[in-house]
Amino acid sequence: QVQLVASGGGLVQPGGSLRLSCAASGFTLDNYAIVWFRQAPEKGREGVSCISDNDDYRWYTDSVKGRFTISRDNAKNTVYLQMSSLKPEDTADYFCATAPVPTCAVVAPGDYWGKGTLVTVSS
Repeated sequence: QVQLVASGGGLVQPGGSLRLSCAASGFTLDNYAIVWFRQAPEKGREGVSCISDNDDYRWYTDSVKGRFTISRDNAKNTVYLQMSSLKPEDTADYFCATAPVPTCAVVAPGDYWGKGTLVTVSS
């Protein structure tokens, strides 16, 4: 079964950290750029970060630059999103998806995406 599974969310205080994981099964991530998206209550989907297929390019939306780090471990078929200095406005459902092209030139869901993991930043 082909799927992407996001995990690692939870409740964290402002200023705290979380590491999200995006694990693929049924296919290998090697040839795909991977995008992390988030959707907050009553808001639209937002692209958060993207990593190219060969890890030579990483993109971040302005609001998370300097706080979030995307990485990948192709041996584990997993992409990570390390989130630090979390703010209440980071509260959202986070999900991952393959990108339509391997270079992150297009930040949009491609062939595969999965259910999200909820991140709540609150004191």
